[in-house]
Amino acid sequence: QLSAGSLRHPAPSAAAAPHSAFHRGRQQNYVPSDVQRRKSASDMSIRLRELIRNVRSCKTQADERSCIHKECASIRTAFKDENNELRHRNVAKLLFIHMLGYPTHWGQMECLKLIAGSKFLEKRIGYLGLMILLDERQEVLMLVENSLKNDLQSANQYTAGLACCAIGNISSAEICRDLSPEVEKLMVGSNPFVSKKAALCSIRIIRKCPELVDTFLDRVGTLLGSRNHAVLLTCLKLMREMCTTDAAMIEQLRRHTSTLIAALKNLVLSGYAPEHDVHGIVDPFLQVEILRMLRVLGKGHPETSDQMNDILAQVATNTESAKNAGNAILYECVLTIMAIEAESGLRVLAINILGRFLINRDNNIRYVALNTLHKVVALDPQAVQRHRNTIVDCLKDSDSSIRQRALELVYALVNEANVKVLVKELLSYLMACDIEFKDELTQRICTVVEKFSTDKEWHVDTIIQTLSASASFESEETVCSMIALVTSTPSLQAYATHKLFAQMDNKTSQPVLLQLAVWCVGEYGEVLVGGAPAGIEAEAPDPVSVVELLCSVMRSPVADLTTKEYTLNAFVKLTTRFASQPRAIALIHEQLNAFSGSMSLELQQRSVEYCSLLRLDSIRAGVLERMPAFAKKDRQAAAAAAVLGGGGSRDAASAAPAPAPLSAPAPAPPSDMDLLGDLLGDSAPAP
Repeated sequence: QLSAGSLRHPAPSAAAAPHSAFHRGRQQNYVPSDVQRRKSASDMSIRLRELIRNVRSCKTQADERSCIHKECASIRTAFKDENNELRHRNVAKLLFIHMLGYPTHWGQMECLKLIAGSKFLEKRIGYLGLMILLDERQEVLMLVENSLKNDLQSANQYTAGLACCAIGNISSAEICRDLSPEVEKLMVGSNPFVSKKAALCSIRIIRKCPELVDTFLDRVGTLLGSRNHAVLLTCLKLMREMCTTDAAMIEQLRRHTSTLIAALKNLVLSGYAPEHDVHGIVDPFLQVEILRMLRVLGKGHPETSDQMNDILAQVATNTESAKNAGNAILYECVLTIMAIEAESGLRVLAINILGRFLINRDNNIRYVALNTLHKVVALDPQAVQRHRNTIVDCLKDSDSSIRQRALELVYALVNEANVKVLVKELLSYLMACDIEFKDELTQRICTVVEKFSTDKEWHVDTIIQTLSASASFESEETVCSMIALVTSTPSLQAYATHKLFAQMDNKTSQPVLLQLAVWCVGEYGEVLVGGAPAGIEAEAPDPVSVVELLCSVMRSPVADLTTKEYTLNAFVKLTTRFASQPRAIALIHEQLNAFSGSMSLELQQRSVEYCSLLRLDSIRAGVLERMPAFAKKDRQAAAAAAVLGGGGSRDAASAAPAPAPLSAPAPAPPSDMDLLGDLLGDSAPAP
């Protein structure tokens, strides 16, 4: 009886031993066939998910580089085989390696081989690699043009779609020009999938070859006749690109206005459509694109705008604003109404929609509303003024971006009728805003007050209050503006001087306030000590206290050099204003003598010159009389004139007649008087 072991492993007979040895010899000399070699290569190739898993398991950057280099070597070896059945898998891994930032240029030709293949799986990976690994500047791209043309003519819609995607992403101007007829044929086909791909592809062709824009003009009407929403959406994208490329296309595309209005009306008034519904709204993406196209067609054209008024009113009234999809449509509707030649009632309706946006809880919607109102406030300021209270409330919002946008809008809303109300709100915001915004806000408030104020005393009070809230603000322009206001308004001089003196008496450290106060005290000192005007409750100071207060400014560590220069000017001015006050005059001389040895060259020079001027009684009163009224210079206009006049001044100079030649002036007779010495009080003849 045989055992199980003997059945499984029978012992070789002696006769069979030579035969077994013969077979072992044949096995040692065996050479694998091509099929077995490809099979072994496929066994060595790992899948993409395994490569991703291996890369993720690397602990260090060196381990990752080692893993990638090993896989790249394996992919190179596989690419050498002409009959590689797993080329698409290797190219997919190559794309992942490219995403990690490693060089993959050596695999570009494999993408072209996949595109030339017949299987859709290979073409899909090949086109994906073509769009990622190559760009329009590489000459290798010219080798794929024939494959693109063949795929555009393919009966398989997905193959034609892949070719359109490739052309729309990386095609050069030469490829666009060569393949434009094929793309144009696909646009008018019966397959909506291919038509929408071809319409998007034509956008790339127009961008690269603007001279071909006329060839797609007739295809637009065919695409607009489609009932497929995707085709309509891509057609609208194409129309906008045509208008951007060539403005003359707008006039020719206006004949499709009625078609667009009918399509939009159908979307607005249609019932529930599950395939296009987004939060209860039928295809908001298509509605937005139609509104954008209508905005382009109706801008600056009253007849076309009249056709749109009814449908825009329907969109504005029938669209729900509870969801973001509805808000997006309403926003585009508002922009369209404000851009075209719409009726005044329709503009008010659009601005009221933005007013509703302002009370929305979503900060993004409120930001968009504020930004849009700022753009349209110049078109209909009265309609925007109705929402002034809501806009002012946005200044108290916790979001800094909303506060900044509300601030810009408040500046645009200010006029002579509401300047006091809005400036009061701006001052409240100035007290609470962050310190980095104070200087800019202070400058804006000063500009608004200067531009729209009708009450001079309120003007002075507001400027003082604004400057007091911003301790670090410095502006030479604000100083000049206030000085121009005071000098040109005699009835305001006493009021402004007392108000500014009170600020200086309160030890203010604000540089602009100090400079204004010192200037007014020096210029109108006799008004200051002569008595308090109407509206001032404080008593008039005596001359000695005024001079002592100016002396404290000179000693103050917070007063800058410019303020001290203003103070020296005030000292010398007060010598004529307080001429009957010997104590005050003595203090002034003491201060001027003290600063004659100052370390600051400017202060030293002024003190020495003023001391010398005070000894010249014959001219001192005329030099130190009040400044005449002067107008504030428009620095922005002057700067613009300087920029614009740089080239024009030469032209004007060359065009102007040449002046008559002047005879050389006769030499002046030598003077025996040293003019500088005369100014300093020394009339000795010059050596």
